Amino acid sequence: MKANEVTEDEQEAAVKKVKERKQSALMLVLNGDFLTRDFVLNNLAYILFLFLLLFVLVAKGYYGKSLVKNVQETRIELDQNTSDYIETKTLFEERTRRYKMVERLKEKELIESENAIQVIKSNQINSKHEEQ
Repeated sequence: MKANEVTEDEQEAAVKKVKERKQSALMLVLNGDFLTRDFVLNNLAYILFLFLLLFVLVAKGYYGKSLVKNVQETRIELDQNTSDYIETKTLFEERTRRYKMVERLKEKELIESENAIQVIKSNQINSKHEEQ
């Protein structure tokens, strides 16, 4: 029954074959010889398509990042413009308050009218505007 037993030499030889196959596969990848295999050559179009999709994915990431940066810059600019608008509007309202306007008009010897402003409407003027 010794014929069925595996000798140590046979076990070592089997382990060496496995290591050689792994090393040879690694060497094929490092050398670039795996590119000449039939499997790679037959599926080259599909592999190139996958690389194209990968490239598009990376490009989309960079584009999205630039859009986010642009939105943030625009938001900061909008906030600055809004604060400038509020500041200018406040200054305008402060300078055009009624009591300050009356004081300025007194220097020019103008008096504030106590009568309300009346609008005179003419049919002749309205008809001219409608013709134009």
